[in-house]
Amino acid sequence: MLPTVAQSQDSSTFSAAWWNVENLFDTRDDPKTDDDEFTPQGERHWTQRRMWDKLGGISKTLTMMDLPDVVGLAEVENKYVLRSLCEGTPLSQVGYRYVHYDSPDRRGIDVALLYRADRFRVGSSRPVSVSDSADDFYTRDLLLVEGTTADGDSVTLILNHWPSKRGGDEAEQRRLLIAKRLRELMDSIHDAHPETLVIAMGDLNSTRDEAPVSEGMGFGSDSVNADGIRNLTVKMPKDWGSHKFQGQWRYLDQVFLLASDRWMVRDMRLMRFEHLLVDEASGPGQRPRRTHRGPIYEGGLSDHLPLLLRLKRR
Repeated sequence: MLPTVAQSQDSSTFSAAWWNVENLFDTRDDPKTDDDEFTPQGERHWTQRRMWDKLGGISKTLTMMDLPDVVGLAEVENKYVLRSLCEGTPLSQVGYRYVHYDSPDRRGIDVALLYRADRFRVGSSRPVSVSDSADDFYTRDLLLVEGTTADGDSVTLILNHWPSKRGGDEAEQRRLLIAKRLRELMDSIHDAHPETLVIAMGDLNSTRDEAPVSEGMGFGSDSVNADGIRNLTVKMPKDWGSHKFQGQWRYLDQVFLLASDRWMVRDMRLMRFEHLLVDEASGPGQRPRRTHRGPIYEGGLSDHLPLLLRLKRR
């Protein structure tokens, strides 16, 4: 099921999606990581059929999003699942490729980039470590990818999956330091190449009002910080969010933009497709339909909803 991609073929536009796809594992035990539960014999009873059902659902969702030019993903185990997604689903007809590096996360989950080779040409890529070996702290690397659009415009993408809230104040300080690192990275790229479009996307495990974003990224109560970085999720619907916890929607997933006057935002969307949602069992409303809820297989795709940014060159 592939739509007409006329919108995506407009060379003056650029679309970028972000999605935490919640535990996109293969079914094999990696002795170097803590992934034992995601095997056929493990607690989650993770089988090839379930993996391929999930990959097919991700493919369907990206198709319904008009096949974004680039897609940032979180909680991806390895190149095998990325290759399976790009080559073993209908996405193979579009020509998606991927960028991925293994990070020191103990569970073996990383961020990764999918990109349409006809719409985005990768020039260089590298992981950016935000771990602290001196303190025996290891987490997901940032992923920095530099490339050009179909028309030759420079774009730099920075993908993030900040540490979870486990650990309380210590974890908050970790996220605060990573936020400051991200801000410095975006600023340095923009200072060196003012015409470059810089997009940072990620699951920050923090809302815009919490210190890592408000202080670390320097937003305070504004949607634009002193460096001109915009938080594009600020003006999104307040009665929804990308993640739901204890009945409350929150934007843990956010998109930051640092762009020259050449680019304008066409729209920024939270994708609320029905197949991504399920009715709440204990009250009104809906929540994301997860792959697993605890050890119970729910058959959904993620506990997060995807975001889609569409830009147009002036």
